[in-house]
Amino acid sequence: MSAPVSRITLNRRTLLRAGAGMAGILATGRAPAFAQTQPKKLVFAHINAVPESAAVAFDWMAKEATTQSKGALDVQFFGKTLIPQELEIMNAVKSGSVAMGSPAGAAATVFPEMGALLVPYLVKDYASAYGMLNGSIGDKLSKQIEDNYKLKVVCYFDYGFRHFWTSKKPIVEPKDLRGMKIRVQQARIFGDTINGLGGNAVPMAFGEVITAAKQGVIDGGDLPIVNMKALKIYDVSKYASMTYHNYGPTNAVMNLEIWNSLSSDQQKLMMDLARAAQQKIREATESVDNFAKAKSELEPFGMTVVEAKIDEFRKVAQQKIWPAYKSQFGTLWDEIEGFKA
Repeated sequence: MSAPVSRITLNRRTLLRAGAGMAGILATGRAPAFAQTQPKKLVFAHINAVPESAAVAFDWMAKEATTQSKGALDVQFFGKTLIPQELEIMNAVKSGSVAMGSPAGAAATVFPEMGALLVPYLVKDYASAYGMLNGSIGDKLSKQIEDNYKLKVVCYFDYGFRHFWTSKKPIVEPKDLRGMKIRVQQARIFGDTINGLGGNAVPMAFGEVITAAKQGVIDGGDLPIVNMKALKIYDVSKYASMTYHNYGPTNAVMNLEIWNSLSSDQQKLMMDLARAAQQKIREATESVDNFAKAKSELEPFGMTVVEAKIDEFRKVAQQKIWPAYKSQFGTLWDEIEGFKA
């Protein structure tokens, strides 16, 4: 039995309208809405904003990932504006509420596995640090972090060697630290460093530091030269003393479940860009970490830069701080101490 005429007419009209619609799509080059693939949004939270060295590099990385993925990824970098504290950032990454983040200077608080690298004067120089973290030691640490915290390390970077900034007097030799209240990151190794060298360690998140310095709660703290300028530490300090007492390794990580949801091409893109960002940070950090450059960077802002008696600080560290950590880290300690770049 043939279909009613009215149904035939309706079907023809429907087909004609559909054909006209498809012709319009082909003419404009736009796919229908239901066929469009939404970009995968990846939020990267960081404790500091541009012009801090890591913020500059990771902001660049986010923009490049968005561009080079040709719309498949939408990587958004938030420096300082999204989450105010390092540990909160890392909790958000672990939970997956943001995709990526960095513990910044609090790496050893979040990842105690990295603590040996922060023992004062154990890491000899930048070449050794880069060789270790881009080699087998970095691979071992990444595996531990992935297994223990379900986080993918996309790169290691550093804040360079730390130097004292103080408001009352420079720190030239260990005795100058006596009675000084020095802000430290919350990992135990930082407190042990300051207390072992002769000062009084005050653990504190960086977001509280400027106010604490203005109020006299602390007499100073420590930072790499590259961040003394970027973080405007000259507003609350007069002296920068180049002691090179802690190397400052950290990393950038992604929630492992989110990482595993990326295609292999997207994973490669993110790793390639992370390694390029790592290099940018290292160049920015190392290029100013010498006496002449530190003077030119900081003295125009009213700071006085002094050279410290590094051998005296190293000797105190080896006597008072190294023994406990050597027994704690065992094989890793031996690898770091014996590493030759």
